[in-house]
Amino acid sequence: MEERGVHADCKTYIWLLEGCLNSGSIKDAKRIHGRILKSGFDGDSVLCAKLIDFYLGIGDLSGAMKVFDFMPERSVSTWNNMISGFLKKKTYFRVLDLFLRMLEDHASPNNATFASILRACSGANVDFHYVEQIHSKVFLYGFATDPLVCNPLIDLYSKNGYIKSALSIFEELCSRDSVSWVAMISGFSQNGHEEEAIQLFCQMRKSGIIPTPYVFSSVLSASTKMGFYELGEQLHAQVFKWGFSSETFVCNALLSLYSRSENFIFAEQIFTEMNRCDGVTFNSLISGLSQRGFSDKALQLFEKMQLSGLKPDCVTIASLLSACASVEALHKGKQLHSYTIKAGLLSDIIIEGSLLDLYVKCSDLDTAREFFNSTTTENVVLWNVMLVAYGQLGDLSESFEIFCQMQVAGLKPNQYTYPSILRTCTSLGAMDLGEQIHTHVIKTGFELNVYVCSVLIDMYAKHGKLEIAREILERLTEKDVVSWTAMIAGYAQHELCIEALRLFEEMQIRGIRSDNIGFSSALSACAGIQALNQGRQIHAQSYVSGYAMDLSIGNSLVNLYARCGRIQDAYSAFQIIDAKDEISWNGLISGFAQSGHHEEALQVFTQMNRSGVRANLFTFCSVVSASANIADIKQGKQFHGRIIKTGYDSEIEAGNVLITLYAKCGSIDDAWREFCEMHERNEVSWNAMITGYSQHGFGNKALDLFEEMKRKTVKPNHVTFVGVLSACSHVGLVNKGLNYLKSMSEEHGLVPRPEHFNCVVDILGRAGLLQHAREFIEEMPIKPDAMIWRTLLSACTVHKNLEIGEFAAKHLLELEPEDSATYVLLSNIYAVTQKWNCRDQMRQMMKDRGVKKEPGRSWIEVKNSVHAFFVGDRLHPLADNIYEYLKDLNKRISEIGYVQDRYSLLHDIEQEQKDPNVYIHSEKLALAFGLISLSPLIPVRVIKNLRVCNDCHNWMKFVSKVSNRTLIVRDAYRFHHFKDGACSCRDYW
Repeated sequence: MEERGVHADCKTYIWLLEGCLNSGSIKDAKRIHGRILKSGFDGDSVLCAKLIDFYLGIGDLSGAMKVFDFMPERSVSTWNNMISGFLKKKTYFRVLDLFLRMLEDHASPNNATFASILRACSGANVDFHYVEQIHSKVFLYGFATDPLVCNPLIDLYSKNGYIKSALSIFEELCSRDSVSWVAMISGFSQNGHEEEAIQLFCQMRKSGIIPTPYVFSSVLSASTKMGFYELGEQLHAQVFKWGFSSETFVCNALLSLYSRSENFIFAEQIFTEMNRCDGVTFNSLISGLSQRGFSDKALQLFEKMQLSGLKPDCVTIASLLSACASVEALHKGKQLHSYTIKAGLLSDIIIEGSLLDLYVKCSDLDTAREFFNSTTTENVVLWNVMLVAYGQLGDLSESFEIFCQMQVAGLKPNQYTYPSILRTCTSLGAMDLGEQIHTHVIKTGFELNVYVCSVLIDMYAKHGKLEIAREILERLTEKDVVSWTAMIAGYAQHELCIEALRLFEEMQIRGIRSDNIGFSSALSACAGIQALNQGRQIHAQSYVSGYAMDLSIGNSLVNLYARCGRIQDAYSAFQIIDAKDEISWNGLISGFAQSGHHEEALQVFTQMNRSGVRANLFTFCSVVSASANIADIKQGKQFHGRIIKTGYDSEIEAGNVLITLYAKCGSIDDAWREFCEMHERNEVSWNAMITGYSQHGFGNKALDLFEEMKRKTVKPNHVTFVGVLSACSHVGLVNKGLNYLKSMSEEHGLVPRPEHFNCVVDILGRAGLLQHAREFIEEMPIKPDAMIWRTLLSACTVHKNLEIGEFAAKHLLELEPEDSATYVLLSNIYAVTQKWNCRDQMRQMMKDRGVKKEPGRSWIEVKNSVHAFFVGDRLHPLADNIYEYLKDLNKRISEIGYVQDRYSLLHDIEQEQKDPNVYIHSEKLALAFGLISLSPLIPVRVIKNLRVCNDCHNWMKFVSKVSNRTLIVRDAYRFHHFKDGACSCRDYW
């Protein structure tokens, strides 16, 4: 054509370039490009566009760019072609640069432009602020509802965690194709909204959209994460129906599903039938086997993976190391360590963390420390693992050293660093260090981090600093159930049960769903205040929330019903628990013991022994306490022997409960011996001994011990002062008692409670200072309760003061009109002041109001059997012998001066009774039975449910003299030790 002198035009060159593009002749195309330049057609836009197509087609981005740069005019399609060419080569930032040039040239991008730019953003992993700017341009150019643009936008928002924004874009779409649904479903699944992903899949199916393999992959993943394994199996059937069972990524999702559900038969079947396996395939199955403890199978699969030519990645090795760590397979773990060195994977962050975790969990801390020191990467996870390791060993010094080294190395702690060391501080009670770490938390900006705050709340709550814990909780903006639960548990642990239940209710009002620990703590709080009805409501809530079979809740329910005295309900709750542990048994035992069902507590302990569950310190403390409360010293001593055998005798709690046992059983010398043999004592130890001495009438010893307690710098508490003031009461130290009350607030910072004021009223009343006692009550800073008025009324009975007695009785009847003690005490005053008509009126009032006096009962143990007696009891098999012996005994003591006090006998029949041998109080019968049944070398111990009357007290003094025996009587108020005609209370009780 040229030889004939015919000049080519633009169309000729376009046809020639198309031919070169089709044939792939690069040399010819470049020659043509040269002719175009010589001919002056390089300014033709259509021809330039065709040249760009050619260069992009052969992958010569530089050649295309040169042509593009010299184009006089560029169409949108030309811009899009250039952008698409760079996108294919994954030069994402060049794509973004082109887009900026396009906007600067005032070219209007179309939907294809934005679709390419958004894919480039995804590939370049640009700052999300840039994506938002592009999104604004999308709105500006009118493509906000175009599926071609919105589909990649949904994907970008989802990948960056802005799932609500992604959903908003999805809902505004003018039409949705399968890509739109896949993007949104995948976004939900990847952002922890698995349930929404499944619901959206159902909507997609209803809308008639044909599912794709990618959709099934996302929904199967969501079902696996949610634990909806049955749904996953149904989806598997649909996968098979639509012919996607040969797709590798769908099979990988199915492998993960069946591995997580521990259905390894199906998992292995899918694996065997797969046409092509990739690294994800092996990782899914290896990870599933590792997590379920099948480390041997996981390692075998690893060998198969190597034989198939696939190289394991970091996820593979990390899963295998996790498998070895879970079964403490240290040798296999070390082999994998060697493999990572050979494969050059050792420097990977995930591998480093997994290796360190392996050595820590296999208790090879020396190797762990050596490996830790050998790492060069600034991986904060490794430091955290070491903090956890030393924390589990209870080595606070090493934990703190690691923490300090971390600061020196310039590594910034993360949200897992602080909890690691704070938990160690909590478990070891190192509050000073914990508070220092808290200061560091604030300085580094983690004071509002939910994870860190939950551990801080737990630390302060467990150690009684509840106000600080509550302040941290109040500052939290997120609804974190762990933080709220820690606070509730702290209140319950420190017996602030009402506060715990209020907070539990507030948590629910705020829409925070409780977990099993929250329900368990709330139930414990109900048990603490015996709120049975509220406990039942919380029980129902826990059941509805899916925690019906939770062990911690089951144990709390056992404790609740036992503490509330609901024996059958407690047994029922106990029987429901499948895997009963020590806490289950202890909850039943301690609950019965604390609710006064001591015999049932001891019976459960016997059942616990038969079941093979080993008793711990808490168990022994509960059963010893139960023995103490029923004064069963023989069984208590057996428990003492077992405590020694099991090595718990060195524990402070064991020593404390044994002191109480011996004190309550009348063996105050044994209590003192136990106190002296304790290697370490706390305030409970001192309180138990002071209270014991006080109850036994050794007031001066109790006060001497209190002074020694202060010299030892042991801080007294409210319980201490109850014992001290009671001691003053029992030995008549009026001024000293008043001074001790004053010292509570002035010297020890303690606010006196009603029980302390009651002790002072008792001190004044016993001393006969009844007017002073009345004035003291009227001037008290608190409103007097029934206990205080009852104490004053009792003193008036002893001292025959009718005026103040009636005054006290009036207030007492207003507070507790159904309490029989008030009527009885007032009747006593009328009797001793010979106001018989008034006494009869009082007794008639009792009948009219249906108030029944508690009958007097006394108990004595003889030859492993407990014998109970009522007033005038003749039901005992040896009743004739007992009454005959009493007749002789009364004769003997009458000869040495005993005279019956008839004013101590309150019933009409008692007043009319002339023969003192016929109508006899229960303690006399019990003592007489003990005297004829027990060896002369054994003290006679009797328990009475009411206060010993004046006549019986005087009678016992004479009996101890003529029988030459030691008599120990525990009444409702204190112990009386009778020996040689005298009582330890010195007639002051």
